[in-house]
Amino acid sequence: MKIACLGGGPAGLYFAISMKLRDPGCAVTVYERNRPDDTFGWGVVFSDQTLENLLANDPVSAQSIADALAHWDDIDVFYRGAKVTSSGHGFSGIGRKRLLNLLQDRARALGVELKFETDVGPDLSQFADCDLVVAADGLNSKVRNAHPEVFGADVEVRSNKFVWLGTHKAFDAFTFIFEETEHGWIWAHAYRFEDGASTFIMECSEATWRGLGFDRMDQDETCRAGERIFARWLDGHALMSNARHLRGSAWLNFPRVLCRTWRDGKVVLMGDAAHTAHFSIGSGTKLALEDAIKLAEVLQGPGTLDQKLDAYQAEREVEVFKLQSAARNSTEWFEHLERYTALQPEQFAYALLTRSQRVSHENLRVRDRGYLEGVERWFAEQATGRPPARPTPPMFAPLKLREMEVKNRVVVSPMCMYSAVDGAPNDFHLVHLGARAMGGAGLVFTEMTDVSADGRITPGCTGMYAPEHVPAWKRIVDFVHANSDAKIVLQLSHAGRKGSVQVPWEGGADDLPLAEGNWELIAPSPIPWAPHNQVPREMTRADMDRVKADFVRATEMAEQAGFDMVELHCAHGYLLSSFLTPLSNRRTDEYGGPVENRLRFPLEVFEAMRAVWPADKPMSVRVSATDWVDEGLSNEDSVAIAKAFAEAGADLIDVSCGQTWPEAKPVYGRMFQTPFADRIRNEGGVRTMAVGNIFEADHVNSILAAGRADLCALARPHLADPAWSLRAAAELGFDGLKPPVQYAAGHAQLKRNLTRGAS
Repeated sequence: MKIACLGGGPAGLYFAISMKLRDPGCAVTVYERNRPDDTFGWGVVFSDQTLENLLANDPVSAQSIADALAHWDDIDVFYRGAKVTSSGHGFSGIGRKRLLNLLQDRARALGVELKFETDVGPDLSQFADCDLVVAADGLNSKVRNAHPEVFGADVEVRSNKFVWLGTHKAFDAFTFIFEETEHGWIWAHAYRFEDGASTFIMECSEATWRGLGFDRMDQDETCRAGERIFARWLDGHALMSNARHLRGSAWLNFPRVLCRTWRDGKVVLMGDAAHTAHFSIGSGTKLALEDAIKLAEVLQGPGTLDQKLDAYQAEREVEVFKLQSAARNSTEWFEHLERYTALQPEQFAYALLTRSQRVSHENLRVRDRGYLEGVERWFAEQATGRPPARPTPPMFAPLKLREMEVKNRVVVSPMCMYSAVDGAPNDFHLVHLGARAMGGAGLVFTEMTDVSADGRITPGCTGMYAPEHVPAWKRIVDFVHANSDAKIVLQLSHAGRKGSVQVPWEGGADDLPLAEGNWELIAPSPIPWAPHNQVPREMTRADMDRVKADFVRATEMAEQAGFDMVELHCAHGYLLSSFLTPLSNRRTDEYGGPVENRLRFPLEVFEAMRAVWPADKPMSVRVSATDWVDEGLSNEDSVAIAKAFAEAGADLIDVSCGQTWPEAKPVYGRMFQTPFADRIRNEGGVRTMAVGNIFEADHVNSILAAGRADLCALARPHLADPAWSLRAAAELGFDGLKPPVQYAAGHAQLKRNLTRGAS
């Protein structure tokens, strides 16, 4: 097999090595436009896992790389005069030039032909006699850029500015340094890659970059300015640039590269040519080397070349997707750094360490138990005002909302059960909500409960509008209070244009109109939920007054029933949500148009409810923070909406997403809605509750400790296990959450079994 490899970086060289190891008879030529000793980077970071992969693939080159590595376990975070250190991270650094030289030597020893100072353009006709052309020509790949439509290239240029520099200051840990200037925050990512040499990356927003004058500086001036800003950390050492091949100051914006397909006939992309991962997670070289290993493996497998190249992409793109998702999270954390600069150093550092979601709460416990328990003690002390007797997982720290204190931060999310009769809850609801309250959650929400009969989604929805509803709900509230420490919340809503449909399991599909007995629907604008749903009537002022009165009456009834808290449902496309999103609110009066107008009626309703709800009891508002549609709610809209409700007396914003427009395109994943709760909490300065594919205790603790939300709501996990919180406490070895006395023996056995299983 004759192979041309375009690009002599780590990807191209390591592929050539991996291929020759598997097929010594193949002819591999690597073409590199630079000289052997040229390099324009500083250090390369490897995790311990990456080194294990290299050792399994080629022990010879892996050992030579290992012998040249500078290793560290610690991450140091310097922020607002504090130093926070976390250990056990297991990373190593090596100079990029040294790495390339080692790979060059190994490739030559295996019979790879290396051609330097050979710049290959997008015209690949000279390789007509080759069986395979590997385009490992980097993030500015000429091969990919010549045919972006063929490869489905998607290049997204990120907003922050950064510059790769070096210094002779040897940092003993992977070091993050955050400095506040009169023009905003600037920070450094620094790590040692050999004795007496470290990489030093400066990063900041474009506004800060311009404010500090970097846009007018050359490379030497950039280095001198960086030395002044970070003088305390450089100990008199200079900053250096080796990017003389770039004009100007060498500052860059990171390009995220994603390709739909990695091949065109016998031409295949590899490494940064096919995909990039932001430098803040240090995985670009890892991806390139693992691409190289996998491509060499599949080329030795069965099938045609087309089948092999398809298998290469199919196997690698899953791992690439995971790392690019983590890199996106990390990138966005740094792009929105000022969102987190009100956090105290302990929480700021924890948020930094867990920003990508690859490192979680329990993962930090494995890496550095002492550090993690310090975070838990700090969090518990912030919650209670006193040092805890023992480390307490954040999920089991109390939270006070007005005069209501919840014992822990786990919430049973509102979940429609469609099992009421004429709006009245019954024995099912007693058992359903009662079991989950006894299961250890700090806060239990009722399902969406409607304020009028014509405000229901289905005939099976619960309500709070008829006299008989108060004692029916009071029976449940009294049971929860008598048999658990949980607090219980009544969520009030009006279905609007999503009403008058069949119970989901009766109609065979969601949102099907009733076969008979449909009621008239109202909405801000006469837009049906879907073509098969009835067209709602546009609300008049009289309709608004009636609906507001219905919410007020329901709130007063909630107090009579003894609820601890009331939530106003302004999410998921129901009536008040339909006012908030521009997709369904097309009004031309004072209730339509800009966000402050769209917000007007929901805010009127909330203020009227707050006026009749006891001042010592809290209220929350559920919002859909995004419509998952380009023309829908903006990030700025959702923060403004949350702040307006908070100013009107809301104590908590329950942050959900979507379900407001049938053509929405959600982006799913673990904790996929948490970033919206994070934004509203840390930009809007309001307490939030996160929800959405949160299903592990590790998720809950990570979200809370990082300050991304104040409570975490779980729905499906509580459907599967009413005692989810008690099980989580047993798994974590936490003794502070007590089961009902009747169930104590079973809980004790569960703890013993879990302890044995973990040993």
